[in-house]
Amino acid sequence: MQRLTRQEMAKRLAQDIAPGSYVNLGVGMPTMVGDYLNPADEILLHSENGILGMGPSAPEGEEDPEMINAGKMPVTLLTGGAFFHHVDSFAIMRGGHLDLSIMGGMQVSSSGDLANWSLGRPGEPPAVGGAMDLAVGAKKVFIIMEHNAKDGTPKIVETCTLPVTGLGVVSRVYTDLAVLESTPQGLQVIEKLVDITDAELQALTGAKLSFPVTTL
Repeated sequence: MQRLTRQEMAKRLAQDIAPGSYVNLGVGMPTMVGDYLNPADEILLHSENGILGMGPSAPEGEEDPEMINAGKMPVTLLTGGAFFHHVDSFAIMRGGHLDLSIMGGMQVSSSGDLANWSLGRPGEPPAVGGAMDLAVGAKKVFIIMEHNAKDGTPKIVETCTLPVTGLGVVSRVYTDLAVLESTPQGLQVIEKLVDITDAELQALTGAKLSFPVTTL
């Protein structure tokens, strides 16, 4: 079974963003999503450090050290875009002005709980940043992450065992195997992205999944 690459995962998620949306891209894999948006959709990207109207990653050789995203990666600014104080950026996040927050994840539970800021290791300094604000402030939260950790353990679980970022905040999960929707009845498979059976996908998942009913 060939899993999707991170670029393929980002491209798949980008297809589901509604035109005209205000979207925050989190640190790490979420930043890749900005490279697959259709300019005609006029999606406005927000970065936690104070950018609205953020464009794709800066081409090599054209990086501006003063134009970076929250992950300190060089980006571009679209026509009409703006950058502003961190406080104003958090006012956007906390004020319910974002249609969608795209974040990475370490664990997502069957009830849509998210853990994405700490592995819970002893002595690990707190580094949640704006993750909690984004998780609860956006109208929808899409998580993009590998289906399994490096050691093969599931990252989609019945109950989060890592420190929780937000309870019941996840709308959808995009992995290298499938797209999952968080519903009141649990996680539902919206689309399988690779050649995998229902049973094989369930075996790689730590939470019970529901699958669409197929009709002949």
